[in-house]
Amino acid sequence: MTDTIRTKVRAKRTGQKPGEAMPTHRIRIDVSTCYLDEQSKPDEDHYAFAYTITIRNEGQVAARLLTRHWLITDANGRVKEVRGEGVLGEQPYLMPGQGFRYSSGAVLETPVGAMQGSYRMLADDGAHFDAPIAAFTLAMPGLLH
Repeated sequence: MTDTIRTKVRAKRTGQKPGEAMPTHRIRIDVSTCYLDEQSKPDEDHYAFAYTITIRNEGQVAARLLTRHWLITDANGRVKEVRGEGVLGEQPYLMPGQGFRYSSGAVLETPVGAMQGSYRMLADDGAHFDAPIAAFTLAMPGLLH
């Protein structure tokens, strides 16, 4: 593969413009969710959801995930804030190009809600930075189009 083609492929994957330097600190976060029918009790306002997070280091410097910060909002506007070290008891260390995947869950009092947040990272060059987690929806099937 030629350098020009490789640059265009990388640009398409990362949103980087051809000829532009790779960002030093860049963490990509992808999320998938599902409703857990067998663990939910709608008649008791108990709606269980699972989510799977994939974290990928698309920067030039290795980095460790130190802490997490979540804002979980239900359809009534109630917000629960969650802060803690690492994820599932781990503080994954990601080399450039390396990823880490984990699954967890959330329980809401409404059939629809949203989560968003960030991971605090420490790069090998000593820089601390936040990797934002864009808002995503938690919804019981059939409620949203």
